Order: sequence, then C-alpha cells, then structure tokens
Amino acid sequence: MSLRRFLPDNFTLCLIASVITASLLPCRGGAAVAFDGLTNLAIALLFFLHGAKLSREAVIAGVTNWRLHLTVLASTFVLFPLLGLLLKPLLLPLVTPALYVGILFLCTLPSTVQSSIAFTSIARGNVPAAVCSASASSLIGIVVTPLLTGLMVQAHGQGGLSWHSVGAIVLQLFVPFVAGQIAQRWIGGWVQRHRPLIGLVDQGSILLVVYTAFSAAVLQGLWKQLPLPVLGGLLIVNAVLLAIALLATRYGSRALGFDREDEITIVFCGSKKSLASGIPIANLLFPAPMLGMIVLPIMLFHQMQLMTCAVLARRYARRAEARREVANGQTVIAER
Repeated sequence: MSLRRFLPDNFTLCLIASVITASLLPCRGGAAVAFDGLTNLAIALLFFLHGAKLSREAVIAGVTNWRLHLTVLASTFVLFPLLGLLLKPLLLPLVTPALYVGILFLCTLPSTVQSSIAFTSIARGNVPAAVCSASASSLIGIVVTPLLTGLMVQAHGQGGLSWHSVGAIVLQLFVPFVAGQIAQRWIGGWVQRHRPLIGLVDQGSILLVVYTAFSAAVLQGLWKQLPLPVLGGLLIVNAVLLAIALLATRYGSRALGFDREDEITIVFCGSKKSLASGIPIANLLFPAPMLGMIVLPIMLFHQMQLMTCAVLARRYARRAEARREVANGQTVIAER
C-alpha cells in the first residue's frame, strides 16, 4: 500500500501554510480591515459561482431516488448533530469549550460535493445519485447550517446566536447563490468549461478566510489556549465522529435494503463535511476572535475524511472488480 495516499494534498498544504503565516505574520489594523472586505467579496463570488455551476438537470435526473437522498440528509443534518450533543460527556473533557462549539458547528455542516462524487465514482457507486444528494446537501446547508448551529449552541449553554444574525447570514449566502442560478443560462457553459479557474476562486476564498480567522485568533492568544494535549484530544474527537458516521451509513444503508451501489453513495455522501461551505459560513456566523477555534475542527476533519475515504473507495473498487471477475468466469463456464 503506497504511503502517498496518506499524505496531505496540495490544498491542505496551502491551508497549513496559511495557518503558519497567520501565526508568524498576523494581519492587524488597516490590513485586517482590507482583508475582511476582500474576504466578504470572495465569499459572495464563491456562492455565486456555486449557483452558476450547479446543474439543475443533474439534480432533476437523480431526484427520483428519494429514499437514498433522505437517508443522506438524515445522516448529515440529524445523525451528526445528535452525535455532537449526545457525546458531549465524552467529547468535552478532551477539548476546550471553544473547540467544542467548533465541533458542534462541524456537525451541522452540509456534505461535500466534489470529493463525495469523486469517491463514489472510484468505488463504483451510484454517481448520478451522488451528484443529486451532494448538491442538495450543499444547497440546503446554506439555510439549515446557520439554524442548526444557533439551536445547538443554545443547547450547549453558550447563549446562542441571534436569529437576526442567522437571517442575515442566510441572506448573504443565499442571494449570491440564487443570482448564480439565475445567471446560469448565460454563464453556466462558461463556468463548466473553466472548472480549474473556478477551483482557484473556491480554494482562494477559503485560504483568505483561514488567514484572517487565524490572524484574529493568534492576536487573541490562540496558541496559548491550545496546548498539544488539547490538539490530540481534538484529533480523537474527529476520529470518533468519522468512525461512527462511516459505520452508521454503511450498516444503516444495508438494514434499509439499499443495494451495493446506493450503499456506496450513502457512505461517501452521508459521512462527509464540507470545508468549502463551512469556512465561509463560519466567517459570517462567528465573531473574529472565535474563528480560529471554530474552523480548526473542520480543517482537521477535512484531511481525516479524505485519507479515510480514499482507502475505503479503493477497497470498494477492488471488491467490485473481484465480483465482476467471478461473474465473468461463471458466464464463461455456463457458455461451455
């Protein structure tokens, strides 16, 4: 087994570089104001392009498999939040209260789009259903994630978020997205032809948010509040959440009678959390001094889910090839 599959990708290395830069050279004063303005513009552009990129035809084509989509959404927006709350006695002793709020936020995030579809394809799963489920999750998350976060933070006893701010956040994210959907008829083809450029905007906006978030957190003494044992505890918490989600989606889909291809789609769409949606939403939802602690869990979870799902996808693919070879052998014998 090659060690390269366990190494971080280039984007993860850029995230680490952003955190290191913010730790050594945090932006402050006028530079911080300028970066905040640039970040807000980048986030608006990000959601506008997501709206222009999302194919309504793909969603309509896969929407008939409603049992699968409901199962994925239940895992994303019901199972994960329940785990975050019910496992509080186990999780809270391992991390700080601020990091636990970040974990609760992680539990409310939508599924990823690109990587969920990619892993489903590698594993020989139901790709059209993955496109529909992941896209629907991303869209629904614009509204549901801020609302769930407000409810869960209140349940945690942190005073909660004002519904006015939640509504403003939904408006800031949803309006650019709808504008992108409206403009899709004119620019949708251009967006599809320039996916690498769109990817640069996608990743660039996230790196901007990470830099500004960690700059503010470092100025507030982030690393003094985050000793190595707490960081180790956060890794354990993320591993526990991911393991439970993977097991629940795998065996739950089997118990519900889904076939192998649909099981693969449920596993890879229902266990993932979106860094691309999470960091912009966190930037709009939480005050700057909290952002470093809030986004750290999703940054670590992002890399953990990529490495784990890469291994699982290849394992599913090998089993599919083995089944195909057995089936072909049986066909040859029958013909003889």
